[in-house]
Amino acid sequence: MKITQILEEYGSKPVTVPTHTTIGPLSHRLKLERTGSVIISNDGNTVEGIITARDIVRALSTYGAELIDVPVTELMIKDVHACKHDDDAKTVMHRMSYWRVRYLPVMDGGKLVGVVNIRDLVKSCLIDAEMETNVLRDFIVAAS
Repeated sequence: MKITQILEEYGSKPVTVPTHTTIGPLSHRLKLERTGSVIISNDGNTVEGIITARDIVRALSTYGAELIDVPVTELMIKDVHACKHDDDAKTVMHRMSYWRVRYLPVMDGGKLVGVVNIRDLVKSCLIDAEMETNVLRDFIVAAS
């Protein structure tokens, strides 16, 4: 299965905020969009960084209540790994495991087209494995 198919099934619209945003509005956006990550992008096409809900929780111990006024540029991960829309889901899942990331921006021709998360990739791989099992079972039954 290709990343494009996963985006079609689970949604492709990436959630972005510009670099001048603070953590308070970003957190609200996470809640409204029911997502675990936000791409930091001034134009909605390029990736300046990424922040996850986990990054915000970890920052609470450092910033306390003042966290809501901290600029996203203070917390964002700047060295962002990405994948391409036509990459194979299993390959991307292995990369995510290796890089220890749960969210990956999806790029097409240098433009941000979506975000995939590890849960959706695992789910798609399980569906593929189940289909393969059923095909093999049918083949064995037909051959007997």
